[in-house]
Amino acid sequence: MSRLWPLTLRGTGALALAAACFVFAAQLGIDELVYFGLLLLGVLAASLASLYLTRRADSVSRTVSSELAVVGRTSTVDVRVGVRTVLPTPPGRWSDTLPSTLAGDPVGVFPALESGLRGDERTVRLSYPVTGAHRGVAPIGPLRITTTDPFGLARRSHVLRAGTPVTVTPPLVDLPALSGHAGATGGILQATTEQLGQGSDNLIARRYMPGDSMRRIHWRATAHRDELMVRQEEQESTPEATVVFARGVARYSADAAREPGADAAFEAAVTVCVSAAVSLAREGYTVEVIDADGTPLIDPLDSAGAGEARELAAMLIAFSSVVARPDDHLGELAALFTGVTTGPVVVVAGRFDPADARAIAPIAHHSSLPALFAVAPQGDALDRAADAGWRCGAFDPDADLVAAWSAIADRGASRVG
Repeated sequence: MSRLWPLTLRGTGALALAAACFVFAAQLGIDELVYFGLLLLGVLAASLASLYLTRRADSVSRTVSSELAVVGRTSTVDVRVGVRTVLPTPPGRWSDTLPSTLAGDPVGVFPALESGLRGDERTVRLSYPVTGAHRGVAPIGPLRITTTDPFGLARRSHVLRAGTPVTVTPPLVDLPALSGHAGATGGILQATTEQLGQGSDNLIARRYMPGDSMRRIHWRATAHRDELMVRQEEQESTPEATVVFARGVARYSADAAREPGADAAFEAAVTVCVSAAVSLAREGYTVEVIDADGTPLIDPLDSAGAGEARELAAMLIAFSSVVARPDDHLGELAALFTGVTTGPVVVVAGRFDPADARAIAPIAHHSSLPALFAVAPQGDALDRAADAGWRCGAFDPDADLVAAWSAIADRGASRVG
């Protein structure tokens, strides 16, 4: 039966029987059939009145079991519906509307309610599991509740249009530490000392201040200046790492610029970016994630932020809505590192050809660990990049990212997946 039709199959049959009673009463002259038909119409009217005059759903709210839904992981949506009813009502059916970013079967039985003499609002709790289908931000809703009268003759569909926005973030893969491979990358807090020369006697000295440790007195400088001098304090510096996301639409399909989740290769690249950034931050780096033109995609992520749920959530939320851009700047990336020496540089791209390998070749000499991930390498592009000093990994959307990440420990081109 159509949702717009207020009667159930049983109620429709009762209405048809009432109409038949009026027809046969006129043809056969049986007055009792008129009374019976009127009785059926009265019962139908009472059934409709019991639904539309005594019960209504006024409010709906939803919460998701996890702070953020993640692609490929299951979360639970808890729904609270505020209902007012004077008469007792039988069970009904409910269904929620999911966006394309979530997958699930949000339907179930709406429980029966006892009478509420004053019609006070009561809360009905529902729940159902959902799985992240692809990243993005979209609302759940509206919620449709269908109830019937005690006789099962009439039904009412009540639509609560209040939506609940849900953010589905890209999956985060736990990657092994790069420093555990051949040649430590230096991703730990390092103590550096400002020096005038190479010898310890050339350390910068300053005047003694109350509270300075006597062990830090610089005796040679003290004798030279005829006043107490102390060695300059050692300073901790956190090495930097950079993740470059080449997201020009020409490196993916046209769908990558349309909406999140539309292109599998682009989604794989997003997963590499967030996973690499977190992995490097946990190794002790301050990580910048930038576009190929140098535009920051997130705030810098440091070793402390990688372990805090708030910092991780902010990064994942930022990447939940990233799409490909119409222009591409990978050929200009080398200019950003001119005259700069930095820690690991991880470049993530879709299509990667020999011209791209030539363009980024100079960066390898400015990085302690230049790493390249390409979803769709062309020809001998990875071999050329490896010859320039890059550690390369090729992977497809279904490949094992952990294996591709581990492969960059070996110089040269490595295909995974």
